[in-house]
Amino acid sequence: MNKHQESTGRAGEQQITLRGPAELADALPYLMGFYPNDSVVMVALHGGRGRFGGRLRLGIPQAPGEWGPVADQLAECLVSGSERREGRPDAIVVFLCQDSPDGSGGRLTMERLRPFAQRLRTACGALDVPVLEALCISDGRYWSYCCPDPRCCPDQGSPLAMPGTTVMAAAAAYAGVHVRGTLRDMEARLQPWRTPAAVTAQEEALDRAAPTLIPRLLDERARGEVATETLRMARTLMARIEEAQPAPPALSDAGDDQLIGSDEAAAVILGLQDRETRDKAAAWMEGAEAQAALRLWRTLARRCVGPYGEHAAAPLTLAGWVSWSTGDEPGARVALALALRADPDYTFAQLLHRACNEGLDPEALRRCLREAAVEGASPDARAVEAVMDTADDRGAMVRRVRRVRPRLDGGRGQGRAHRRPGGERVKASSGSPRPWTSAAGRRSREARRYGRRGSRTRR
Repeated sequence: MNKHQESTGRAGEQQITLRGPAELADALPYLMGFYPNDSVVMVALHGGRGRFGGRLRLGIPQAPGEWGPVADQLAECLVSGSERREGRPDAIVVFLCQDSPDGSGGRLTMERLRPFAQRLRTACGALDVPVLEALCISDGRYWSYCCPDPRCCPDQGSPLAMPGTTVMAAAAAYAGVHVRGTLRDMEARLQPWRTPAAVTAQEEALDRAAPTLIPRLLDERARGEVATETLRMARTLMARIEEAQPAPPALSDAGDDQLIGSDEAAAVILGLQDRETRDKAAAWMEGAEAQAALRLWRTLARRCVGPYGEHAAAPLTLAGWVSWSTGDEPGARVALALALRADPDYTFAQLLHRACNEGLDPEALRRCLREAAVEGASPDARAVEAVMDTADDRGAMVRRVRRVRPRLDGGRGQGRAHRRPGGERVKASSGSPRPWTSAAGRRSREARRYGRRGSRTRR
């Protein structure tokens, strides 16, 4: 077994020393804040004692042909990002986390991912940063790709420690660090509904609202009225949510879904496609209203069903921003990653995702939003970029990651929301064309571009 130590704290702070693959595998969910299933995770190590630094997570690409380019990008992003924050890393630890489909083929999964692990090691080595350990975690067991000794790293793998029984678990509990289930569980709270009846009702509500709202969003004189109506409705829904009794997450989500009608959700979802309206809503980021806003954004994200999947970028980005602003970095990363999956070109999500991953302080952006709220204006996109842009190579990390953007489930990213997914969806059940197949669809795309990119104000 490779002999090495990794400390979870900085010099002068309380430190926990981890020795070997078993303790590294146990530490992973505490490093991330959740169990990163179906993910490749890379963690930078600094100094002679191997202090944990920056970390990076991405869904494992399903196609082996993508492993090489993805490995090069991940290694470059982690090393360059670490150089901007804490200096060049001295080593890297790699985790490949993926369960077998039936829960009984962990070793087969490990062998299938071995070439990917080797490509990651080679990519890091090409940057003169060695991979100290590479682990595969599958079906409750772990394997080391770096240790050739079967006495400590047997072919059948080694069982993971029982949750809550290790030194790392005790230290995390003492420090108030909690692991909130798997990545899949966290994503499920933000993903669109799947119940056919509910999906149909919400899609029909969006279809009804779009022909009226989209032309108004494209009309300079009417946009302000839509913004006022959208924010007023959002405030009403937040107050309704805040009055509901607190409940565990799953029950809370179901309760929030019942509190909001389909037409109400449709109006706010479409209204948030305007950038200025979205930025004003981003000011609900602290205090009691932050939690109500977060619950609303999660609810609206779940309502972006069918061909409206791309519209989820706005509520998901707002959910990520509120999570980051209130100190929930794992939740922020998950929401922002889903926002970029819904729309890879969504500028605000790109900026927030980069800033959160690089460990920037959200207070600077909070200050910017507070000042804009006092003045009754929307924060200028250039000001938001200036707050987040602390690196000389501005935006380089985002661009590198976006060259290949595999989904967390291993597939390709979702296509444009208004491209009908199949012939059976081109027409409504009544046989008449849906409004999205005509000029309204084009107007919707134009409105989304206005709220996303183009000129300096279209961010």
